[in-house]
Amino acid sequence: MTTTSSPRKSAGTPETLLLRTSPQGGHRPEQSFWSKVVGAFAMFRNGKSITGLAILGFFVLVAIFADLIAPYSPTKVNNAARLQPPSAAHWLGTTHIGEDVLSQVIYGTRGVIVVGFLAAIIATLIAITVGVIAGYLSGWKSEALSALTNVFLVIPGLPLIIIVASMFEDPPLVIIAAVLGITGWAWGARVLRAQTMSLRNRDFIQAARANGEPLSRIITVEMLPNLMALIAASFVGTVTAAILGLTTLSYIGVIPVTTYNWGTILNWASAQGAFGQNQWWWYMPPGLCIAAIGVALSLINFGIDEYVNPRLRSAGERARAMKKKGLDVNDAVTAVRTDLKNSGND
Repeated sequence: MTTTSSPRKSAGTPETLLLRTSPQGGHRPEQSFWSKVVGAFAMFRNGKSITGLAILGFFVLVAIFADLIAPYSPTKVNNAARLQPPSAAHWLGTTHIGEDVLSQVIYGTRGVIVVGFLAAIIATLIAITVGVIAGYLSGWKSEALSALTNVFLVIPGLPLIIIVASMFEDPPLVIIAAVLGITGWAWGARVLRAQTMSLRNRDFIQAARANGEPLSRIITVEMLPNLMALIAASFVGTVTAAILGLTTLSYIGVIPVTTYNWGTILNWASAQGAFGQNQWWWYMPPGLCIAAIGVALSLINFGIDEYVNPRLRSAGERARAMKKKGLDVNDAVTAVRTDLKNSGND
């Protein structure tokens, strides 16, 4: 804001002031829905999230282009190359009947990614629908949805998957993902319900309600962009749980071995005694892939948590600023402790 004085017309006329408001100090235009969504995804701009997304993107590309990347068919039998260690012809060795382990790992990535993401999409959609509506509404409707969430919290997922899998001779991945998604949405719904109950009393929600905005627009335009961090964290957690559930069920034999994924490779290796005979090239690659995708999803989750938690975000920004200046955070802490110790001795 700038202040200027007008010229005096006469000696007795008081000086008047002209107030000019700068554009920066004016009222900010209301953000559009898409600008809110883009701003909500700023959680993925830190180093942890970017690293996790890069690793996860690598596995997604492997799953998409498995037919082009795999050097052999995963079921191709070569009796002349049984239980061979890694070589130029077979980078990750072969199985007890000469199958290429690298090709099996590559094709197994597709099943893991499909089940993990499909189960997470199903669980996240249910969690958003139930959690946000239960948090925005009040009375018996909210209590009924909350009771439904509590019921699904105590439903054991493993026995249900065993029962469903026993109904099919070769259960498709869609059915497995659906069961994992239906049994894994309750925790996300509870978190979204609690946050929605906090948002519904905010000024911008009350203003939208006073303007007569419909419920669908209030939820989708006003609330969901503010819940994007929690939704993303719930999605990542569900992907992790679905992948671990799939590989565990495949390893213990609940899911038929004809369904390719990393768990079935471990199942075959265990059944043929690869662990006891130190045939590490058979069981170590799928185990490392499970660990790598777990690390990737954990890094994404840590990045989201750093964005959501103000203390973690400020600490991370301070640490990055010190690194740019060539300073070490630990050295600064040590120096402060040394100064305090010296002052105490004095």
